[in-house]
Amino acid sequence: MDAQNIRLTTLSHGGGCGCKIAPAVLSEMLSTLPTGLLDPNLLVGRESGDDAAVYKINDTQAIVATTDFFMPIVDDAFDFGRIAATNALSDVYAVGGKPFMALALVGMPLDKLPLEQMQQILAGGTDVCQSIGIMVGGGHSIDAPEPIYGLVALGLVDPNKIKRNDTAQDGDVLILGKPLGVGILSAALQKGELDNAGYAEMIAATTKLNTVGADLAELETVHALTDVTGFGLMGHLLEMCRGSNLSASVTFADLPLLPTAQKLAEAGFNTGAAGRNWASYGHEVSEPEGLPGWQHNLMVDPQTSGGLLAACAPEAVKEVLALFKSQGFDGAAVIGTMQNGAPTVKVI
Repeated sequence: MDAQNIRLTTLSHGGGCGCKIAPAVLSEMLSTLPTGLLDPNLLVGRESGDDAAVYKINDTQAIVATTDFFMPIVDDAFDFGRIAATNALSDVYAVGGKPFMALALVGMPLDKLPLEQMQQILAGGTDVCQSIGIMVGGGHSIDAPEPIYGLVALGLVDPNKIKRNDTAQDGDVLILGKPLGVGILSAALQKGELDNAGYAEMIAATTKLNTVGADLAELETVHALTDVTGFGLMGHLLEMCRGSNLSASVTFADLPLLPTAQKLAEAGFNTGAAGRNWASYGHEVSEPEGLPGWQHNLMVDPQTSGGLLAACAPEAVKEVLALFKSQGFDGAAVIGTMQNGAPTVKVI
C-alpha cells in the first residue's frame, strides 16, 4: 500500500477539536454523574470544565493531569502527530503548569493505513515532546475504524500559582494569544481548496506550544486562564463567565484572525462544529444586528491547538502582552473585558 495515496482526513468523520462533543450534549451527559469522593487535595476537578485536573502532593508541588486526542485534521501524518501532541500539552500550560511526561493514545485502522504513516504520526508527537525535553513514557493502542492520536499529558505546578478558568474578576481585560480561524482552514483543506500559504498558516498556529502559560502563572495579576479549542472563542469565554459569575464584552474588530481564514470565511467556508457550538450556547451570546455571517462563524469556529485566553488586571495588560510577544505570539491582542453581570457575552 502506497502511503502517499492515503489522505488521513478521508478516513475520519471529523477532524481535530471539531470532533469534540457539542457543549450542551456534553453537559447533559455529565449531569447525572455522582459527585464522588471529596478529596481536599484535588485542587481542580471537573466542576468548572477546566483544562486539566490538578492534585496537590505537597506545599510546593501539584500534579497536572490531562488528556486529549482526536481524528486527523490534516493529511500529512507527521503534521497530524505534531498538532495532536501540541494540543494535548496545551492544557497543562493553560493551568500554569509545565509538562514532565506524556503517554501516547493511539487508535489506528490497521487494514487501511500503511505502517509507515502510523509511524510518522507517532514520530510527530514524539518530536513535539522532545522539543520541550519530555519523554513519551508509554501509552495504549487499539485497532480502530478511524485514525486517532493524542496524549495523556502530566505536569507540575505550584499549588499557589494555579490558573483556573473560573476566577476572573470584574474589570479584567481579556487577552487572546493566537489568531482564530483554524476550523475554517481545515474545512477548506478537506475540500481541496486550501493553498500552500494557508496550510503553512494552519501548521504554524497549531504546532506552536502555549509555553507562555507557565510564565503567566507567575503573575498574580493574571486572574484566570484557559485555552480556546473545540467550543470556539465564545464557548470557552462563556465557561469563564459562568465559573466567575461575570459577563464579558468582546470587540470583533480587535480579534486576531488568520489572514487566509478570514478570506475563506468571507467566501463562505464554515464547519459543522461551528453550528453545533452555536446551537449549544447561542442564547447566551448577544451579537450586534447586521453582523456579517462570516464574522459570527469565526467567533464560534472550533480551534484545534488554539491560543490561551487570559483575564488580567488592567494594569497588567502591557506586561502580559509583552510576555506573549517575547515568546513569538505576535498575534496576541486585547479583545474585551469582564464585568459584573449575568454570565453572558456581548459582541460589539
